Amino acid sequence: MKVNEVAVGIDIGGTFTKFGLITRAGQVLWKDSIPTEANRPAELLFDRIFAVLNQFFSASPEKYRIRGVGIGAPNANHYTGRIENPPNLSWKSVDLVELVHQHEAQLLVDVTNDANAAALGEMIFGNARNIKDFILLTLGTGLGSGIIANGALIYGHDGFAGEMGHLTVVRDGRPCGCGRRGCLETYVSAPGIVRTVRELLAASKRESILDKIPAEKMESIDIYQAALIGDAIALEAFEVTGRILGETLSDAVAYLSPAAIFLSGGLAEAGDLIFKPAKAHMEKNLLPVFQNKVKILPSGLPQGEVALLGAAALIWHKLT
Repeated sequence: MKVNEVAVGIDIGGTFTKFGLITRAGQVLWKDSIPTEANRPAELLFDRIFAVLNQFFSASPEKYRIRGVGIGAPNANHYTGRIENPPNLSWKSVDLVELVHQHEAQLLVDVTNDANAAALGEMIFGNARNIKDFILLTLGTGLGSGIIANGALIYGHDGFAGEMGHLTVVRDGRPCGCGRRGCLETYVSAPGIVRTVRELLAASKRESILDKIPAEKMESIDIYQAALIGDAIALEAFEVTGRILGETLSDAVAYLSPAAIFLSGGLAEAGDLIFKPAKAHMEKNLLPVFQNKVKILPSGLPQGEVALLGAAALIWHKLT
């Protein structure tokens, strides 16, 4: 019988935790998910994860060889192996490596935040396989970012480098969940573009089909669908969002000189509606030495498996 070498990828979210078995080639052989139950101790989450894993492996224990466990989670620190004061989770400080070793003492374990994991997954399995200097942004309910330089993730001295979502792009701007104001993710994210539409509707007398959707029920998909049929407010919202993103990326290019910038997540699924204005405004604001050198590209990872592939990539990257 063929033995499949696999890494276990674990993505811890505020509502659900996903986990799966991923080969060195990036094939997801099996995956599952369970409620995180973030108000309960983290030890119980890992008890439940390994209960599911052990049940799966018991059916054919000789078929798989686990090379390690990679974990992506909010505020997970690569250097310490701990989650530290994560948003949407009740835990203060949790040693993820120790929780794995309570179940499998000899396994290689590596951890980082979910956006860093996604960037590494892009380099190992996605569209950045031949690129050693790039930035990946995840545009979802927030804005995460991972930075690869010279083929390595940038962690900084404390493990928390690369928080582009909390760059200040508008002084005294929109309040952010981090406690500051004007952060990039309050403008360039799914909730951010909804807030932009609400502001445009309040300031304009133009007709829009979005005006018929109650403010508390509006979602970014509504804006996307309206833009596809030419709704002026929806199109302007994407232009505003792309402008703020592009201007911020021009600053990032000056710092890092990446070969490419990858966009992932739900908002990136809007395609040219977000890519075109972002690219145009980035180029407009770049120093001449950087102009027409930096690509803005979509992620090459399947949308539903980005987190799992990224977590597993932590292990395969260590073993190269």
